[in-house]
Amino acid sequence: MNAPPPYTADAPEGHHLDRKSLRKVTGTTADFAELAQDCVCFANGAGGVLLIGIEDSETHPPANQHIDPSLLDRIRKRVGELTVNVQALPELRRDENGGEYVVLTVPRSVGVASTSDGRYFLRVGDTCRPVVGDDVLRLANERPAMPWEGMTTLGIPRANVDVAKLAKWAAGLRGSDRVKDSVKEKSDDELLEHYGLASGAMLTNLGVLLLGAAFDRAKLGSAPLVQAIKYDERGSKVAKWTWDDYTLSPIELVDAIWEELPDFRESYELPDGMFRTKVPAFDA
Repeated sequence: MNAPPPYTADAPEGHHLDRKSLRKVTGTTADFAELAQDCVCFANGAGGVLLIGIEDSETHPPANQHIDPSLLDRIRKRVGELTVNVQALPELRRDENGGEYVVLTVPRSVGVASTSDGRYFLRVGDTCRPVVGDDVLRLANERPAMPWEGMTTLGIPRANVDVAKLAKWAAGLRGSDRVKDSVKEKSDDELLEHYGLASGAMLTNLGVLLLGAAFDRAKLGSAPLVQAIKYDERGSKVAKWTWDDYTLSPIELVDAIWEELPDFRESYELPDGMFRTKVPAFDA
């Protein structure tokens, strides 16, 4: 069972982190059904952390907030009653300002997680979305104990690797000062095995995602598709970019977005003593 990645309390909400008001688990406003859905989302993904007692727009709990330790058992019990294949691990924390909050860790589940009434959810970005139709079957097929990255269920032969992508990837590894010399000495084919991109005669899901052909990458169901839309100050759409043909690996996709969206390279120059500093012209 995989643990979610580390987090910091002031980190933005995203794929692995969410914040919930203490009102969600206390008093007449308590909504454990919604909390259960959030836990299912994380369990069906890569795991995650819920910070309960910190509002969405805040990075710290109220300084005078104190939490009854018995709430931890109540959260653990109610989430257990309302979910299937979900492990909820609540822990009481004290913030630097003296306020208390609950860190609810939800590891990635081995089986498919659901609510007790048979509904499935998955974390997408910073939102929890229902899984319906054929997506439920795909989710079930991708839930064996072996991590998704190492699975070979697509049956894509090792020979289907994109030769140009493999050569570029291997050259990048050999040119990096963060890779051991003993690894750099391996052949391209040995590097595939070393980094888990191939297993035996098959490419793993990670191998298909990074070095597979576009047709094979499209079969993953989780290959990245990106759409960028630019709006002016009046909220009108003025530009649109799309990458939806599966030809680019995630690494290449990041580079393409950076190169093709000029807005990301716009900046302001601000005085900094005897020098001038460039500050991105968009929110970080």
